[in-house]
Amino acid sequence: MTAPDAARGHSAATLFEAAKLPVACDPGIKPAWAGARVAGPAFTVHGLGGDNLALHNAVLAAPAGSVLVVDLQGAEHGHWGEILAAAAQHRGIAGLVLDGGVRDAAEQAAIGFPVFSRSVTVVGTAKDYAGEFGVPVRVGGRTVWPGDLVVGDGDGVVVIPGSVADTVLDRADQRVEDERRILREVAAGRSTLEIYNLDPAGRVSSGADA
Repeated sequence: MTAPDAARGHSAATLFEAAKLPVACDPGIKPAWAGARVAGPAFTVHGLGGDNLALHNAVLAAPAGSVLVVDLQGAEHGHWGEILAAAAQHRGIAGLVLDGGVRDAAEQAAIGFPVFSRSVTVVGTAKDYAGEFGVPVRVGGRTVWPGDLVVGDGDGVVVIPGSVADTVLDRADQRVEDERRILREVAAGRSTLEIYNLDPAGRVSSGADA
């Protein structure tokens, strides 16, 4: 499964709407560089905040096309940088979603390796904890299981449980078709109030009548 095929080209926002489940990571997990996009099955990594040996091991262990999803407890250290990104890219890894800090954002942008993290920082790390792989991890407020579909772009990161991924992708396909129809109606001059059958006055009491 290639990264583009994994999500059928859908955005994180489209998949969030199609999932009808709490699948969004918290907004603190964001692209380390503008324009980063990633999609693929999760290869889960449990590391220790302030230590990046688990990431060196994960680059060797993860299959091509997978997304490294790493629990580092939000630690503000530069756990991942240009050299690890180049090594991961060489092995065909699709990208990284890390609950913690990274560094070398500009260099990773230059080689086009997609990284999503909680912070960007120069603070260094130890290399003592080997890490655990293929276990449930907590990233961005979501529990991520091995094989879950991970999609990230400029709007954020979503994690779709593997058991419902095909259903969500089918809904997302239909949602895209619906949005294309709506855009055609907008181009034809219809207002969004008409299209969505919205009451322009709203339905929420101002309090004055309460």
